[in-house]
Parts: sequence; C-alpha cells; structure tokens
Amino acid sequence: MDYKKSKAPVNTVTRNIMDLCDQTGNIYESVAIISKRANQIAVEIKQDLNKKLAEFASYNDSLEEVFENREQIEISRYYEKLPKPTLLATQEFIEGNVYFRDPSQDNNQEQA
Repeated sequence: MDYKKSKAPVNTVTRNIMDLCDQTGNIYESVAIISKRANQIAVEIKQDLNKKLAEFASYNDSLEEVFENREQIEISRYYEKLPKPTLLATQEFIEGNVYFRDPSQDNNQEQA
C-alpha cells in the first residue's frame, strides 16, 4: 500500500472522541482496534523499508570504510516523512476502511 497517498495528516490532530466511538459504541474498543491496525501498518512499513535497504547491505566487518549512498539516504528520508502508523490507522478507521468484528457478539448470535 502506498501510504504517501493517504489523506492522513503528518502531524498530530485533535479528534472528537464521539466521532471515534460511532462505529463501535465504545471508545475503548475503538482505540483497541486503531492500535491493532497501527501495529499492522508499522510491521508492513518496517518490512518494506528493510526489503529496500537490504540492497545496500555490506557484509564486510571493516569499520574504517563507510560508504554514503545517496539512494539509501533518499529512501530513509521518504520513510521519515511518512505519517506515523497511528495517524494512518486513525484515518482508516474514521473513513470506515478497517474491518473488525467482536467475537463475543458472534457467540451471542449463535446461541440465540
């Protein structure tokens, strides 16, 4: 997923708590859903960054030779400028792009 094209803000934004609990009815459930999605996004971004930086890995143990690679610096700057995973997850949640379900409610429906 291209996170740069997301509408998520780069800086922290004050949110209305009531808007966050509209979908779940409980602010704590909403925060738990957002935090789990933020962890998923962070893992995706980390894997993507590691995959791109693996091309530049040097496997010699010489501390004297340090190579400054312009491409590597540009990749690092790109990922530094991305919105934080929590902001991305919050934006996805508000837009309704996050799928979630409550297993306890599924059990109640089966018993009825």
